[in-house]
Amino acid sequence: MPDRPALTAAPARKALGQHFLFDPDILRRTALAAGPVKGRVVIEVGPGPGGLTRALLDQGVAQLICVEADPRFADALQSWPEAKDGRLRVVQQDARKTDWDALVADFLTDAPAMIVANLPYNVGTPLFVSWLKAGPWRGEMALMFQKEVAERICAIPGSPHYGRLAVLTGAVCTAHIAFTLPPGAFKPPPKVDSAVAVLHPLRTNERFEYIDVLERVTSAAFGQRRKMLRAALKPLAKPIGLDPTAWLEACQIDPTARAETIDQSGFRKLATYLNERMH
Repeated sequence: MPDRPALTAAPARKALGQHFLFDPDILRRTALAAGPVKGRVVIEVGPGPGGLTRALLDQGVAQLICVEADPRFADALQSWPEAKDGRLRVVQQDARKTDWDALVADFLTDAPAMIVANLPYNVGTPLFVSWLKAGPWRGEMALMFQKEVAERICAIPGSPHYGRLAVLTGAVCTAHIAFTLPPGAFKPPPKVDSAVAVLHPLRTNERFEYIDVLERVTSAAFGQRRKMLRAALKPLAKPIGLDPTAWLEACQIDPTARAETIDQSGFRKLATYLNERMH
């Protein structure tokens, strides 16, 4: 069919962390994992051959913005009919250098933009953290990660995968794993399983305000997981004349506790207290 161009046949580049999906059922499940996309503005990062791009367009997105660093795929997508009629916008650049606020400014309506992507393995985590910090333009997300990364995003206190990513995620979103995929689902197959993490924004009054401070606290707390918190947080406390034991006790946290035992509420208290002392 002239209006359904073939997916781009080009080999994956290991340096770009590319692993492609072609199964229509998996692509449709991924496209809809965070909810209906019909009539929404959707961002896709690393569309590659265009399998997920086609699934999103078929599900009725109002506007699909694809950010692709590889010129082979960016050029091919530019030739699609939807690119010519304006429903598909292709931006050829490194997603890590993208000004997301500027990118979506021309397209947002009352609903924020969704992000649906099979993320390149080598950029997934830093991109995800930047989206957690994003403004009101960022809505629901369905993101394909290495399974271990998805588990770290969705982990609960005390579990083996609980750490910085789970705390930062819980500050602004609810998260769960929608489904997992074995290496054989991809071409070329990666060495590990993959999983789609689904994230829904918390209501405005439930989100934590000081996400940058929370990032500093969690980086220190989990950076040396075997240390008690009074020792792990000392590098943050000392430069501003704050006693880490007093800081923890003021937040009703045992100074001898370790980071993996502290829940979202505890980390919010620590970050709020630190923010007050910093300003």
